[in-house]
Amino acid sequence: MSAPRKLPGSLETNRSLARWLRFNSDRTVTAHTGKVEIGQGILTVLAQVVADELDVAIERVRIATADTVHGPDEGTTSGSRSIEESGVALRFACAEARDLLLQRAAAKLGVTLEQLSAADGVITARDGRSASYWELADEGLLERAALAQVAPKAAADHKHIGAAVRRLDLPGKFSGAPSYVQDMELPGMLYGRVVRPPTYGARLTSVEESEVQAMPGVVAVVRDGSFLGVVATREEQAVRAARRLARIAQWQRGTELPVEMTEAEYLQSQPSKDEVISEKQDTHAKQRGAQVLAASYTRPYTAHASMAPSCAVAQFAGGGYRIWSHTQGVYPLRSDLARALGVAESAVAVMHVQGAGCYGHNGADDVALDAALLARAVAGRPVKVQWMRADEFAWEPYGPAMLMKTCAALDAGGNIVDWSYDLWSYPHSSRPGSKGGVNLIAAWHLAQPHAPATPNNPPLPAGGSHRNAIPIYDFPNQCVTNHLVMQSPLRVSALRALGGHANVYAIESFIDELAAVAGADPVEFRLRHLKDPRARAVIEAIAQQSAWQAGAPGAATCGRGIGFARYKNLGCYVAVVVEVDVESEVRVRRAWAVVDAGLVINPDGVRNQIEGGVIQAASMTLKEQVTYDRERVTSRSWRDYPIMSFAEAPPVEVKIINRPDLPSLGAGEGAAGPTSAAIANAVAHALGARVRDMPITRERVIAALA
Repeated sequence: MSAPRKLPGSLETNRSLARWLRFNSDRTVTAHTGKVEIGQGILTVLAQVVADELDVAIERVRIATADTVHGPDEGTTSGSRSIEESGVALRFACAEARDLLLQRAAAKLGVTLEQLSAADGVITARDGRSASYWELADEGLLERAALAQVAPKAAADHKHIGAAVRRLDLPGKFSGAPSYVQDMELPGMLYGRVVRPPTYGARLTSVEESEVQAMPGVVAVVRDGSFLGVVATREEQAVRAARRLARIAQWQRGTELPVEMTEAEYLQSQPSKDEVISEKQDTHAKQRGAQVLAASYTRPYTAHASMAPSCAVAQFAGGGYRIWSHTQGVYPLRSDLARALGVAESAVAVMHVQGAGCYGHNGADDVALDAALLARAVAGRPVKVQWMRADEFAWEPYGPAMLMKTCAALDAGGNIVDWSYDLWSYPHSSRPGSKGGVNLIAAWHLAQPHAPATPNNPPLPAGGSHRNAIPIYDFPNQCVTNHLVMQSPLRVSALRALGGHANVYAIESFIDELAAVAGADPVEFRLRHLKDPRARAVIEAIAQQSAWQAGAPGAATCGRGIGFARYKNLGCYVAVVVEVDVESEVRVRRAWAVVDAGLVINPDGVRNQIEGGVIQAASMTLKEQVTYDRERVTSRSWRDYPIMSFAEAPPVEVKIINRPDLPSLGAGEGAAGPTSAAIANAVAHALGARVRDMPITRERVIAALA
């Protein structure tokens, strides 16, 4: 027998229609998703999809956020894949469910399918007789495997898809209603705090637990190896007890951090897995090379710097755990929790609750195990654990430091005829769910510790460290080599856009440098090396939108720059132009962006994503850097790790090229690399001097001018 055909999106791994949809007695529809809301507006977009494909009013749609009890397993919400995976799955699931309902209505009313029409959940025959979805949909309707043989609606038939529907999650957040896991209150809830080691690798040797146990409100002091925590009746009592534990705990010194070398030097000094990931040869073109230029670019370790520290609520009862978490992957987290707690996965239920701010792998998963371990010590009562700000900065996984070396040759006409690119980076994913280990901090500190899994570098074409390392431009000769360094001195994992941020920064900065050597305008230089019509359209649109003036010199301390990429080389196309002032420091005055994300489901949502991506990337480019000394991370507060303020955020004007007849592409991470490159190029345009290392600080600008 032949294998089942591949189904679209996440239907492939979640084939039961009942896993996706439920018709409720109150004449609403619940759609389940494995993707989570982290501020990107995905729940609103999925509601639009369901409303259109089922022919129901959007007010009737309820989107159930991810959980391991009822929801589909869609892995992790990351990589701007929610529309491509969950959105596509729901489009086909709803189209199939609507077709099943029409068939039932035809049988009940004794008419053919051609005589039926559907509107707001009511199917009506030409003679006026009707039946509602809720009359037709018994429990068995969706208890079947999806076939995905019913085509979703054409763009011309959309009512909600393509409309700027207001975000479903924002009213409560604006009004101050409890919206986040940090706001959760359950009956009988206790509060916990965890005391981390002073350095990586330190081991707890002794602590006088009885002294803390006698403090007011303390319910339990929990020690398991080097894992140390406290549970109290009130949150401030837990904080005081944890501070006391930290003062009296004795630790054996941990590992030292490398401070004798720069991060780039350290990367190159370590063993690496070297792989040529792209190679093209045209010896005739190579011989025409007249000028050769080389440059190196770096990105430091960067933090997620979430607005609220990581938080989770856990309850242990009857041998099982219930965990409320702002994780981005409920099923992968459940897998690691079960291994760390020594129970079957069926004994752990993980329910997603929104958290206040994160794109990437921060401490949300780690704190879930903290809460579970403390809840186990006070069986039956829920325990809420929130990290302190210093713990968030010191123990979250960082975006890896990276080094990119470029070299290219130009022919006599100023065309790139040879391109060489080498990048050094640590792996970009140590999320939960990997085989062979547990990627949660507390699991490493237990008396019977679990080792972390081998770091994961997602394979191409999406890629991890090498995401967007292969240029989208057309060069006759090309060699791109990835040098993957497996062991990082600091804990690292996924941060927005993974390696795509730094790779686009380096490639697009170098393209500008080559254009200058060739005496060409940066926009024209890009267009002459591009064949992809969608790429060309985005660059042409940004030039028009920003009123780009070819060959215009920088005006004193003011400059303009452009950056462009197709995210992952298979996602959305984004071009960004920024205008900067370079005085006592670099400031982005204004930004323009053009995005082609295929079929746009919610244009306002796409604009929000691009605007947010531009501002976050500007902050990372100009300000952000994790610092450390020989013993520990030293950037442990907003003073040590400043981010862009509201007053510093530039106005961002976004233009969308909508392509309703093409598949939707995720847009959330597409602006990161182009924005950072555009800023670097604008600084160079203003000053005539190039800063190649992020962040582009005042000190680095002065050094470049010198």
